[in-house]
Amino acid sequence: MSFSDSESSSSHGGEYKFFRQVTRDRLLFEMLGSTRTGDSKSTWKVLIMDKVTVKVMSHSCKMSDITDQGISLVEDLFRRREPMTSMDAIYFIQPSKENVVMFLSDMSGREPLYKKAYVFFSSSVPKELVNHIKCDTSVLPRIGALREMNLEYFPIDNQAFITDHEGALGELYGKNVENSRRFDACMNTMATRIATVFASLNELPFVRYRAAKATDDSTETFRDSIPAKLAAGVWNNILKYKCIPNFPQTETCELLILDRSIDQIAPVIHEWTYDAMCHDLLEMDGNKYAVELPSKTSGNPEKKEVLLEDQDLVWLELRHAHIADASERLHDKMTTFVSKNKAAQMQQSARDGSEISTRDLQKIVQALPKYNEQVEKLTLHIEIAGKINSVIRELGLRDLGQLEQDLVFGDAGAKDVISYLRTKQDASPENKLRLLMIYACVYPEKFEGDKASKLMQLARLSNEDMKVVNNMKLLGGSSETKKTSGGFSLKFDNQKTKQAARKDRTDEEETWQLFRFYPVLEELLEKLSKCELPKNEYSCMNDPSSTDQETTRRGSVRKSHASPAPAIPERKAPAQSMRSRRTTTWARTSNSDDGYSSDSVLKSASKEFKKMGQRIFVFIIGGATRSELRACHKLTTKLGREIVLGCSSLDDPPQYITKLKLLSETEISMDALRF
Repeated sequence: MSFSDSESSSSHGGEYKFFRQVTRDRLLFEMLGSTRTGDSKSTWKVLIMDKVTVKVMSHSCKMSDITDQGISLVEDLFRRREPMTSMDAIYFIQPSKENVVMFLSDMSGREPLYKKAYVFFSSSVPKELVNHIKCDTSVLPRIGALREMNLEYFPIDNQAFITDHEGALGELYGKNVENSRRFDACMNTMATRIATVFASLNELPFVRYRAAKATDDSTETFRDSIPAKLAAGVWNNILKYKCIPNFPQTETCELLILDRSIDQIAPVIHEWTYDAMCHDLLEMDGNKYAVELPSKTSGNPEKKEVLLEDQDLVWLELRHAHIADASERLHDKMTTFVSKNKAAQMQQSARDGSEISTRDLQKIVQALPKYNEQVEKLTLHIEIAGKINSVIRELGLRDLGQLEQDLVFGDAGAKDVISYLRTKQDASPENKLRLLMIYACVYPEKFEGDKASKLMQLARLSNEDMKVVNNMKLLGGSSETKKTSGGFSLKFDNQKTKQAARKDRTDEEETWQLFRFYPVLEELLEKLSKCELPKNEYSCMNDPSSTDQETTRRGSVRKSHASPAPAIPERKAPAQSMRSRRTTTWARTSNSDDGYSSDSVLKSASKEFKKMGQRIFVFIIGGATRSELRACHKLTTKLGREIVLGCSSLDDPPQYITKLKLLSETEISMDALRF
């Protein structure tokens, strides 16, 4: 049986490849491309997947990518399929008994469904399943390949993946889950999927995790030890990969396993980037959004469904920018584009009554497709940004956002919260609840006894809403045991009389108003990069024995480079007044002359990353936030090391609140978790 033996993941021909690109290349070239040999080189094939592997594929590749690799048809393993005896089939499936039985039924006997089968498993195959396949002598001659791809995670960003555990909060931190089957199933699957990331990228990590705190409460100890349990599961799976040819035998990267208790503010505070505002304030279905655009025929507005994803270069450039900055830059782009585009100028001349020559007319016709595409793309984002700004005004989010950030940084206290609740009775229940959740994190003592119910009465919130605040304690974030953590934390600043959960970052550039907040994850990753994480709070499964290893790991570059990777230099921005704040340089990309991001801009940016330090992976049990994803992108540039964010799910505030509300339920149905 052949195993995955791909060379290191990040560089090919000297060009650094980011996490999602490596995943895509493995699926397309190492898996699908490897079947195009001999008699099978020029023939079309059928690709057969199960419900999990089809998600893996769709998160990394487009249908056109798959077709380019000779796939003419994609089929579901468990659906009735017509025999295609003249065609070869590629099976990309999980190594389960049901899947293997279905594969054998397809290919055994005198009349198999396909001519030949190339079988690729998404994770390690148990020996009993391998023996089960070997026992069927009619199938063996029809197998062209039998391999473990070890790729069972779902990339959601160039530097992020999920394990697709939407119910992880309830299954791992809910009531009465200790030693339950669903707890074990969730932990085992999560550990397997995280481990396949390292097998796929040919990396051996130092596995660090948030250590449990000493306490007399056995239930709290159980929840507090979940990161340690997951770390052990991941490490045990990774040890199996050491027999894979060319798999590293010494550590090449870092993995830090955390849970949601490290920061319970980040999931609910209003994050003011274009990306976060889209998902928080607009009715989106994943990355899909139905936007109303002005009609080209001056009629009723036209509804159009759009995908906000990496293939959209305007989105890629602006998603981490402050919403006010994104709006400004979009209008600047449109103005610049129209003023410099020949087709636009000629169209304007025609409107003004000027004569247009036949040659100019021909130029307009030739330029129109590109012109229309770019104008449509910019118009789309201007409409979306306009809608967001409209919602911000309607909900009065600027005042609320200011209070949220002042609370977090110790510039506001109980009086300010009570004043807001009394004067803003028309604020939405969700926004008032989010404010009280932040208040509970900074001032947990204000929710003791009957104080919480009085606050809820003042905010006119229901008992169901009160459940959410109480359930925050189930994540292991109570003030008694987490006085130094980000959730229900009590961090004091001697300069202030009020409590604070964050300290202002003096080394940061001035940015737009309400762009002050940063997640705890950002601090932890910077400490990890400097080897300054407290060992009593963050343990390591395979702790290095010498300080030499610590020094080597701190700044060493990837295997394909000889010298340490310098941090990517940031352009120095001129000083800005508090009235006119600008986006930090890491969030800005260069623009092409026509005000529209170009491929050449992205290529030049990728050249800056040719020399990268060792990767840092961080995994958050219970879901990550868009502010944490933004922090990973920011630190990749700042530290010169690719930061890959993994999580059980990527949650926006409404989703997170729903999950937290269900945490105290004894039985949670998946229907309740659908958004």
